[in-house]
Amino acid sequence: MDDLNLYDRGGSERDERVLVDPELPEDIVDLFHRHGRMLSRIRAGWRPEPRPAPLRLPILQICAALAALFLASFLLRDFGSNFFIVAVLVVLVVLMGRQISSGPPESEEGDDETDPDLYRHAHWYEDRYLLAEDFDHASTRLLDRTGQAVDSILRSEVNAAGMLDDVRNSVMLPAQEWEIARLLAKLSALRAEHREAAYGGSSPEVAAAMAPLDRALAASETAVVARVEALERYARHVAAAEHALRAHDQIELLRARLPRYEELLAESGADALAVPELDHLSEDAGRLEQALRDSVRSAHEAFRYLDGPSSG
Repeated sequence: MDDLNLYDRGGSERDERVLVDPELPEDIVDLFHRHGRMLSRIRAGWRPEPRPAPLRLPILQICAALAALFLASFLLRDFGSNFFIVAVLVVLVVLMGRQISSGPPESEEGDDETDPDLYRHAHWYEDRYLLAEDFDHASTRLLDRTGQAVDSILRSEVNAAGMLDDVRNSVMLPAQEWEIARLLAKLSALRAEHREAAYGGSSPEVAAAMAPLDRALAASETAVVARVEALERYARHVAAAEHALRAHDQIELLRARLPRYEELLAESGADALAVPELDHLSEDAGRLEQALRDSVRSAHEAFRYLDGPSSG
């Protein structure tokens, strides 16, 4: 999708954040991303007001033509005895002409409430998007860490250069981010219910009954944190490969200029002292190339870890 982002991280207010299942069609993903505040209102029970259907233009044209015919027939007959009817017909023709020229009422651009698709899709896909209100503070922090890791990977030069599995990254990483967000939303909801159940204290019997639930919540959070940390490890390996790639490119550029330096040294008679130092340039390039290969290999290994134990 945005888009490679599950939600808009570019300056949106927190209450407008929307996370969308990347498997939804792109037009629906974009619709949800643009209307986060309205999605929150719809979820709270807002409904669009029914709007009267505008009269179709062909019907207006037919009515205007009939009115004109009646008007002409009365004008050709006795004008004085039919003055009232003629006046009514004139007013009718004028009103219809204004309606035809103005056309149906247009909604204001950017008005969420006039978008019928938003309300329909919001209910149809109500379990395929998440809002900021679905996450507590701890989950929001984990969600931010997840988004930062995914962004750094997908926007890296090594990914764009195809040194990583860029096609698979573009599919798997948004899916991983959505799955983490979905789990964090469930965890946030259960934590809120758990706190509500424990509000005001409880008897020893209730506390004993709640202890396994406490452990279940803690274990679930630990598992989600492990997923986030796996993404962050992958992002760190990609960052290392990125650093090695940039250093390697800079050294290669310097090495391409080496013959000009050697020519200058030979002409000036200083090559005997300087050539050994220049040889280090080639050695540095070799070491950086190996470091780049090692970094990319480490990133691939971290990527396979994200797939889980079932991947080959």
